Amino acid sequence: MKLTSDSFENDSPIPPQCAFCVPDPEAHVTLGSNRNPALSWSDVPEGTKSLVLLCHDPDVPSKPGDVNKEGKTLSKKMKRVDFFHWVLVDISADAVGIQEGEFSDEVTPQGKDGPQGPRGTRQGINDYTKWFESDEDMSGSYFGYDGPCPPWNDSIVHHYHFTLYALDLERCPVGGQFTGADVLAAIDGHVIDSARITGTYSLNPDVPA
Repeated sequence: MKLTSDSFENDSPIPPQCAFCVPDPEAHVTLGSNRNPALSWSDVPEGTKSLVLLCHDPDVPSKPGDVNKEGKTLSKKMKRVDFFHWVLVDISADAVGIQEGEFSDEVTPQGKDGPQGPRGTRQGINDYTKWFESDEDMSGSYFGYDGPCPPWNDSIVHHYHFTLYALDLERCPVGGQFTGADVLAAIDGHVIDSARITGTYSLNPDVPA
């Protein structure tokens, strides 16, 4: 399979309109347009019954203590963990792509509705659900796509891996408020093929994407 995007090139910066946060000269960051990027795919293998799309950032600090703190810089050496930005299942095997902004075109405080998504898809909760759980204004279930918002004091560029999986299942065997980890466990042994495209993003002016 091949996975491409009209919004960004592989291993190149994700455009600001597809980000949850964008740089701000006074407050470091402000909310962005949060549009999902355009994605196109081809060469889906014979026997594919449905598709799954996951987006994750493996560069997220494991401990939030110094995240976005004045006078602090997050070390390159600190432990990093996965952060899922998009969990989308039950994509039709006949589909050939997703338009920019089709699944998300703004930041929705307390999260977008789900799990039902456009075109008969289902969307899992992304990891902003946990990130905002103690924020009275933002806490909620964040279904679907929510784009990059890496710490503005991070010393590294973050990478966003969009991975498309071709399955031998007509429906992904997950339910309720499922996560990216739930999907990966559920599709184990059912992946016929996969493809990936990676975008980069940084909010630190000293660390260009």
